[in-house]
Amino acid sequence: MSTWKTRGLRGSAFEDLINRTNETYREKGLALIQKIPTPITPIEMDKETRHITLAYFEQKSTVDYIGAVQGIPVCFDAKESRTENFPLHNIHEHQIRFMSDFEKQKGIAFLLIYYTEEDRIYYMRYSEMMKFVKRAEEGGLKHFKQSELSEDFYLPKKPGVLVPYLDGIAHDLELRD
Repeated sequence: MSTWKTRGLRGSAFEDLINRTNETYREKGLALIQKIPTPITPIEMDKETRHITLAYFEQKSTVDYIGAVQGIPVCFDAKESRTENFPLHNIHEHQIRFMSDFEKQKGIAFLLIYYTEEDRIYYMRYSEMMKFVKRAEEGGLKHFKQSELSEDFYLPKKPGVLVPYLDGIAHDLELRD
């Protein structure tokens, strides 16, 4: 279990951008996506402010986001990387299992990876993620390189949409048909 003692570890700027995008999509009637709160166990509380000052993150959770896009169930997790290599240990086994089960139910599961140095966002299809996971399970690299990713799934910058993941979903659906 990991602990936090500061407010800074409770969220990221990338998740804030996704949350704002979700609100934009909801307002336009395009999607209804909710952030799934990370379950925590409070240990200490400030008696005056009633704020949690020490807590443990519970290990098992699902993914960061779940909802529907035009009647299609979707779930995804948000990840960040400062380097060219993305370690697969950042994708937890329970998340992989949940995404697998979600796909079996005809939903769309994916990762959004924000490469901070390049200021680029990648939409990683579940099938692509599993290609890298299987490679690692078979004794291969325990990470994937940014250079291994398809240029087609980098999300373009768009006015009025901070993280245009609907573009990634649309392209993902084209390839599934």
